[in-house]
Amino acid sequence: MSPAKSPSGDPAANPPPHLPRYARERFRTDIPSPARTWNYWMGGQDNYEADRAVGDSTAAINPEVITLAQESRPFLVRVVRYLAVEEKIRNFLDIGAGLPAASNTHQIAQGAAPDARVVYVDNDATALARARELMRGTTPEGVTDYLDADYHDPRQILEQAANVLNFDQPIAVMFMGVLGFCPEYGTVRRIAADTMAGVPSGSFLALWDCTDTSDAARRSTQQYADSGTAPYVLRSVEQLDALFDGLDKVEPGLASITQWRPDQDQDGLPEHVNGYGAVARKP
Repeated sequence: MSPAKSPSGDPAANPPPHLPRYARERFRTDIPSPARTWNYWMGGQDNYEADRAVGDSTAAINPEVITLAQESRPFLVRVVRYLAVEEKIRNFLDIGAGLPAASNTHQIAQGAAPDARVVYVDNDATALARARELMRGTTPEGVTDYLDADYHDPRQILEQAANVLNFDQPIAVMFMGVLGFCPEYGTVRRIAADTMAGVPSGSFLALWDCTDTSDAARRSTQQYADSGTAPYVLRSVEQLDALFDGLDKVEPGLASITQWRPDQDQDGLPEHVNGYGAVARKP
């Protein structure tokens, strides 16, 4: 299956008028954006020629990247639904939220628990431009907000999120496919550990990222980096597993995202994609 191309061509290259003034210089359509390229692989239309070019060249080497992108959203849906329904979580911190999709975190959480509170975090200019749309559909009982912040600064994120989320209750911290954009593994461990250190006992870490489990993934990731976009670093399964040190993983533990609690009606799912994820509780 190929990603959908925009039937109307590229949107205007000028920054959207509602994009914050301080973020307008970040809005570049001539340089591939990871958020927009991922949107292209998912079949969306929030992308430009530069994003589609790198998307096509990467997928030519590793066609599985399209399957991975398209299966990442059902994984998010299953995770959020599990946390809201089975674990009764009412506070969600989605760090690296990206662009709006068919099913967003607040829609799933508030669909199960109308009083759920959700804070999205991203600093991609296109994501900021679409933040208003991302927050549509909030229930009357719930709250949805958006922070322009970088996951390298967990303290800032937690301080600002406390204006919306209830830190007297458990919080679901989510890093969905984004920590690979941090080049140093030691920094990735610090980001995950420091963020979880700032949330209460009973909170959850929900995380997935791309792994080095196939030669095609390794070659396509190099092609992706050579395009001029922000490089993505594949981790080993063992490295991802270590991000959950000190936490209690729920069944089935760390698994390929298609195999993490798949719905019974999800026939034909690939047995393996090179994105691995897990959900774990802070004691």
